[in-house]
Amino acid sequence: MPDDAAPSTVTDAQALRAILGEPPAAVRNKEMPRLDAHCRRFIALSPMLFIGSAAADGKGDVTPRGDPPGFVAVVDDRTLLIPERLGNKRGDTLNNVLGNPNVGLIFLIPGVDETLRVNGRASVVDDPALLAPLAQNGKTPKLAIRIDITDAFIHCGRALKRARLWDPASVIDRAAFPSMAQMAHDQRRRDTSVAELEAFFADFYATLY
Repeated sequence: MPDDAAPSTVTDAQALRAILGEPPAAVRNKEMPRLDAHCRRFIALSPMLFIGSAAADGKGDVTPRGDPPGFVAVVDDRTLLIPERLGNKRGDTLNNVLGNPNVGLIFLIPGVDETLRVNGRASVVDDPALLAPLAQNGKTPKLAIRIDITDAFIHCGRALKRARLWDPASVIDRAAFPSMAQMAHDQRRRDTSVAELEAFFADFYATLY
């Protein structure tokens, strides 16, 4: 293909379906409008989730959230609360939610290849009565993301199995990839030494709440 030639693209649902084929009924109909006992148990054991959001202009984003297992509060079978912990103050997800409430979540449990997917509409809450139960290490978050669930389902483990994510043999030697300080220096902070940045990040990571 010539260097300036546009790649072949799939541009309509019919063409896409012709390539993918039809999903079996059990897969097609697995979304549930609320959490069941298995979903609630999954959330109770999960120390990690990823939340996908999009700004009002459509720009997409995915950010991680992590805490001790069960850090996401299940208010009821249709409602979740995700605490907004101390971070870099960018507030990407929070700002996106203000302009476009539609979000998608993926929950992970270490050692489990299946994941839990939850979709819904999000809002940013600052109600002290809602935030108080989300305290961790004596620190109550100033904000939380409320998720009004539209659908939830368990996602099969093929992706994580292919990745061998929980296999100890997959863990790399940390020296094989640059430290956060080295990357920050190379990408945007050449006026600051790597040693100074190492000290900054050590202090930054020491204060999690």
